Amino acid sequence: MSGKNRIAIVNSSSFGKIFPKHLERLHKLGEVESFTLDSKIDGKALAEKLHGFNMIIASVTPFFTKEFFEHKDELKLIARHGIGYNNVDLEAAKQHNTIVTIVPPLIERDAVAENNVTNLLSVMRKTNLAYQSVKKDKWDERAQFVGHALGSKTVGVIGIGNIGSRVAEILHYGFRCEVLGYDPNKDKVEIEAFGAKKVELDELLEKADIICLCASLNDENYHMLSKEEFSKMKDAVYLSNTARGALIDDAALIHELQSGKVVGFATDVLEVEPGHSDHPYLEFENVIITPHTSAYTMECLEGMGNKCATDCEEITKGHLPKSAVQSVSSYLK
Repeated sequence: MSGKNRIAIVNSSSFGKIFPKHLERLHKLGEVESFTLDSKIDGKALAEKLHGFNMIIASVTPFFTKEFFEHKDELKLIARHGIGYNNVDLEAAKQHNTIVTIVPPLIERDAVAENNVTNLLSVMRKTNLAYQSVKKDKWDERAQFVGHALGSKTVGVIGIGNIGSRVAEILHYGFRCEVLGYDPNKDKVEIEAFGAKKVELDELLEKADIICLCASLNDENYHMLSKEEFSKMKDAVYLSNTARGALIDDAALIHELQSGKVVGFATDVLEVEPGHSDHPYLEFENVIITPHTSAYTMECLEGMGNKCATDCEEITKGHLPKSAVQSVSSYLK
């Protein structure tokens, strides 16, 4: 098989680096090359960069748009190194015979949910600020780091899917929180199974002391938390986002951080990634940003890498890989 396939690893900071065995499996299939590209690269330029590569292992960026597929030569597979696929135009992929796969959601479930709560607690308890104080030999100034407890609070979880359902379980059963769940795609019984109460978005916004964002990104929920939604929230609310940055209108949130209505914000994602040190969120001491590392546990990365390598192997055999979100292709046997 060597030489018959060319595999591009695009914008992944971890694939093959933590677990070299996954990269070794790809080299048995053909040529392998890693690319780090601008997250905003246009479709035509992206297609030119990846000319000749018939399989791609893709991160959350760049975006594989209709324009990309119109200019791309043979492409059998885009294997997402993750569970989200909002950066791939599935209809365009179908028209161009490209299979699109994702990592099975359960692989990332615990890791991402745990990080949503970890980051939230870090902000609520001022953990990072307290640590930095100790490093500066200011132990005696600890009284300025009085935070808030998570236990028994009312928490709104937006998106009770794979990740959000686990966040709801952790908060309800682990911290005795009253959990309000908003998800238009889940019925009352499904949401209650995870210890949450099904509510509409307005009720969640009005009653929650804390809001955890766990929704997938689509055309309908872009900037779902904007000026109007923030106006409905309680004063002194906390937010934690491990889903997608574009669920929040940055300008609206910055205004609420300045006013003090939002007293803490923890996020693992930004609307434009990668983030940089001049991001306006970083002006606030009550904000924590992690660099999209919620899935970065050894257990999770091993499962993710194994899935992507297996997908490439299956495609070389003409077989449809598991967890395909676009499964139509003439390349299949």
